[in-house]
Amino acid sequence: MLGPGYLSDLGELTLSVLRERRDEAAQEETDLSYLRRLLHARIDIVRAEQERRSSGGESSVVERLAAILADNAIGPATGSGRHQRLEPSRAGEHRRFAEALIGDTDLSDVSTLSDEKLVNALNRYADEEVSVSSYRREVQSVMDTINAEIATRYRKGTASVDDLLDTERGGSE
Repeated sequence: MLGPGYLSDLGELTLSVLRERRDEAAQEETDLSYLRRLLHARIDIVRAEQERRSSGGESSVVERLAAILADNAIGPATGSGRHQRLEPSRAGEHRRFAEALIGDTDLSDVSTLSDEKLVNALNRYADEEVSVSSYRREVQSVMDTINAEIATRYRKGTASVDDLLDTERGGSE
């Protein structure tokens, strides 16, 4: 959907094709958002372990896991968050991808990792989060462009709510 032809000649596409493309982009954005949340959680866990070590804390990450994840240790949400009506379609795939980022580093027990491995895992997660966020913004831009074309059609009267309702009921566009 980020290819050069995806947004070409939007004015020539039928409304149903525009909606399909918008929905496809919305699903991709939902999947990317899920991947970002996975990465944020892993970043939060690694940072919590680093903080525990630097402060000499006794409680394990496992004991504090609910608080770590609830506190959003990497900071408040930023960017263009959007309400998502969809469920991630590739949750397992994204989870495996996030786990593969750290290779042989097993985050199930961060207390056993060396400081160096923690830093390496944190850096890999942070780098990937930047990449995923950038891609997600591009996908959101695609959604915005398609939505703008749909809105223009309604504004100009070349599309109508009646046509949409007819299509939803099984009629033709």
